Amino acid sequence: HQARPDVVAAAHSHSTYGRAISALGQRLEPITQDVCAFYQDHGLFDDYTGVVTDLEEGKRIAAALGDHKAVILRNHGLLTVGDTVDAAAWWFITMERSCQVQLLAKAAGEVVPIEHDNAVLTHGQLGNDLVAWVNYQPLYDQITREQPDLFE
Repeated sequence: HQARPDVVAAAHSHSTYGRAISALGQRLEPITQDVCAFYQDHGLFDDYTGVVTDLEEGKRIAAALGDHKAVILRNHGLLTVGDTVDAAAWWFITMERSCQVQLLAKAAGEVVPIEHDNAVLTHGQLGNDLVAWVNYQPLYDQITREQPDLFE
């Protein structure tokens, strides 16, 4: 949090597809519209050293995150950040789904990437925390509808 005072929330989990991509030590490629939200906007922490237990490891992860919205932690999983809890959660969900799509597409054959200029344009349209917050709202509504006592 000291490295990124603009960050209000972070999301991290050892999700299935995030762990699979992290085991490959790869970044996400611009192969779908959704993943362009992360185009040139996610890092790779390419140094697995075990469970994060000390301040220095946290500083190294923060350096890999840089000013991006997400980082893939090699052999570990995904970490996303946002200026709201909703944005951080939406980025995590979208990143996990993007990992799934990349794995499926590459297993099926040669992928056709989105060209750089179009990926940059799409990132500009989809890659900000306001868009993430807006996209998360239907999920929030569903959660609160299905679990009305959740916040009591």
